[in-house]
Amino acid sequence: MIEKIVNNGYEVLAAGLFSAFTAQVIKFVIFTIRSRKINFKIFTTTGGMPSSHSAGVMGLSTSVGIISGFDSISFAIALGYALVTMYDAAGVRRAAGKTAACLNKMMDDFYKHDVQAIGGKLKELLGHTPLEVIMGAIYGIVFAYIYHFYVL
Repeated sequence: MIEKIVNNGYEVLAAGLFSAFTAQVIKFVIFTIRSRKINFKIFTTTGGMPSSHSAGVMGLSTSVGIISGFDSISFAIALGYALVTMYDAAGVRRAAGKTAACLNKMMDDFYKHDVQAIGGKLKELLGHTPLEVIMGAIYGIVFAYIYHFYVL
């Protein structure tokens, strides 16, 4: 049975999904240790250390490189996809989160802390710091290597 998921698309998908999922678990553990409280919503939120998006796309890309070769067109496409995703996480989504924080402060001041009158606060934790993205990417690369060479 294990032969059916080695060195093919199933391994690539599994490496990407499992690295993203385990990065989310790591994020939950870090949050729990830092805040000393359990919040299961961490599993469904964006932002935080490490970036599960970065871990997932780099796990997928690295797995493609291991199987197809790091000089293959498939790897180039996967890496391009990963770089765009990581740029978005650290750039566009982070800027949107900062904008949301500013708007939330303005609405707090304007509505005298009754932001429910306008539909509630905007989500502020949307993106990642560059360090969170880099750590997620490193985690995804390491995960893909361990998954390919030691787990399968």
